[in-house]
Amino acid sequence: MKRLPINAVQKCAAGLTGGLLVSLGINLFLIPHRLIDGGMTGIGLLLQYFYGWYPGQTIFFLSVPIYIVVFFLNRPLFFWSLFGLFLTSVWIDLLSPLRTVLQLPAPMHAMYGGTLIGSGVGLMLAYGMNTGGTDMIAQMIAMRYHIPPALTIFLIDFVILLFGLHALGTERTLFSLVAVVFVALFTHYFAR
Repeated sequence: MKRLPINAVQKCAAGLTGGLLVSLGINLFLIPHRLIDGGMTGIGLLLQYFYGWYPGQTIFFLSVPIYIVVFFLNRPLFFWSLFGLFLTSVWIDLLSPLRTVLQLPAPMHAMYGGTLIGSGVGLMLAYGMNTGGTDMIAQMIAMRYHIPPALTIFLIDFVILLFGLHALGTERTLFSLVAVVFVALFTHYFAR
């Protein structure tokens, strides 16, 4: 099936919606059980859990070195992804009051959180943007080597989870792995 051309209004709408979905997944489902996603989001959440840093701002600033490199390699991706990163970072910190709204069992939080985050990331990837950081690296690898971005994102996220194992403990790491699997599945579904 041939894709229709995408205009700037559609990209902006995808960025707003994708950033909102990612933020809802993080605030409603991951943070209440101190679970993480992988990539920059996972690192931002670990820093939030242990040092009280704002995860949205942390993700934004941790992504800066990657953005500097991408600026020289792919300007359209740089600008649209900066837009996606900004929206996602703002939504995450703005919607932080939602963290106490739901209290479901941890497996459900992992599945629902991964579903929302993966849907948001996949939507953004489908419209040529991302949430920044490692998602941008995965998108560039996918563009260059024709590898599904969801697979690359999953591999990067899995490595971040391994680094977080000691800090999170086995149970939270396993539930975080469930979230990462759901992120990958829904990213692939929306980004293909």
